[in-house]
Amino acid sequence: MGSIYKQRSRDGTAGRIWWVKYYANGRPVRESTGTEKEAEARRFLKEREGRVAAGQPILPRVDRIRYEEAAQDLRHYYQTTGARDIKEAETRLRHLDLFFAQRRFGTIETTLITKYVAKRQGDGAQNGTINRELATLSRMLKLAYENGKLVRLPVIHKPRENGPRQGFFEDDQYRALRRHLAPDLQAALAIAFAFGWRMQSEVLTLERRQLDLEAGTLRLETGTTKNDEGRLVYLPPDLKAQLAVQLERVRALERELGRIIPSLFPHLSGPYQGQRRRDFRRAWMTARRKAGLPGKLRHDLRRTAVRNMVNKGISERVAMTVTGHKTRAVFDRYHIVSPADLKEVARKLTGITAGITAGPSPDSQS
Repeated sequence: MGSIYKQRSRDGTAGRIWWVKYYANGRPVRESTGTEKEAEARRFLKEREGRVAAGQPILPRVDRIRYEEAAQDLRHYYQTTGARDIKEAETRLRHLDLFFAQRRFGTIETTLITKYVAKRQGDGAQNGTINRELATLSRMLKLAYENGKLVRLPVIHKPRENGPRQGFFEDDQYRALRRHLAPDLQAALAIAFAFGWRMQSEVLTLERRQLDLEAGTLRLETGTTKNDEGRLVYLPPDLKAQLAVQLERVRALERELGRIIPSLFPHLSGPYQGQRRRDFRRAWMTARRKAGLPGKLRHDLRRTAVRNMVNKGISERVAMTVTGHKTRAVFDRYHIVSPADLKEVARKLTGITAGITAGPSPDSQS
C-alpha cells in the first residue's frame, strides 16, 4: 500500500511538494510528484500503483510533462517526417497553444477538450475548423503516448460539421465574373476552372518553365502541391492560346524592366511590378460584386472543374489525377449536383415510364 508525504528539512519544516512511496517488485520506490496539490499527488500515486499491478513499466516524469513539451514534440515530428506541412499545422497549433498553455499534459481529459470546443465556438470558429484543430491535438496525444509521456488517451468528441459547401460556377456565371478581371487574371482563372487547381498554391505559383507551349502541357512539380505529388495536364486549344498571350505579356515586361522574370503570373504594374503575384483578393471581390455573385469563392472553381469533368464523361480516376484529389471520399464531396443536372436526368428518362406501362398487363398474360 503506497502513501503520500512531504519531505521535511533539517529544521523540521515540511516541504511544499508532495512525494509518493509505493512498492515495485517488493522494493520501496520514493518519487516526487512535482505538485503541491494533494489531489494530484494521490492521482499520481494511483497511476503508479496501477502500472505496477499491471506489470507495466514506470513512466518517469509522466505527470510533469507540460503541454508545451508535447507540442514541441509534435512540431519536431512534422518537421522530420514531413507527415504534414508545418505552416498548415501552425495555424491549428496557434489556437491550441493559447488554450492549453502551461497545463500538465496528463490533465488534458475529455471534459477539458469539450471546454476547448465551446471556447472556439464562442470565438465564432466553424465546427469543421475546430475538428481540424482537434485532429492535431489527437495526433499530439498519440505521439506523447507512443513516447511514454502519457498514460492513457482521452476520448475526443468532435462537433458535428455542416455539410460540405455546395458552391460552383455555372458557365454563364464564370463568364460574367471573368469579364471583370484583368486579362492576366483571366488566364489564371481559366486554369483553375479547367483543371481544379488551387489558385494561391498551385496556379499563382506557376513559373514559365512549367509551361511548354510546343508540347501543349502545363505541369506542377513534385513536392509543390498539397499532396506532394506532381501533375501534368495537356492544354485544350482555347486555354493554350490564353497562356501563349500571357507568356507574351511577361516577355514584354522583361524587356521593359531589363531582367528575367521566372513567374508566369507576375504583377504587371504597380509597386510590385515583376514580382510573383501572391494573391488578388481585392480584384476578386470587386469582380464578383460587379458580376452580381457576392458569395462566390475562388475555391468554387475547384468544385466546378470536378463537376464539369465528370459530367463530360471523363473517368473519375483521370479527373482525380488532374485535380490532385488522393481519396475518393474527398473527390465525391467536390462533385456537386445542380438542379440543371437533375433536370437533365428527367430529360433523359423521358418515355421510360411510358415504355413500362405500355407493356402487357399481368392480367393479359394469364
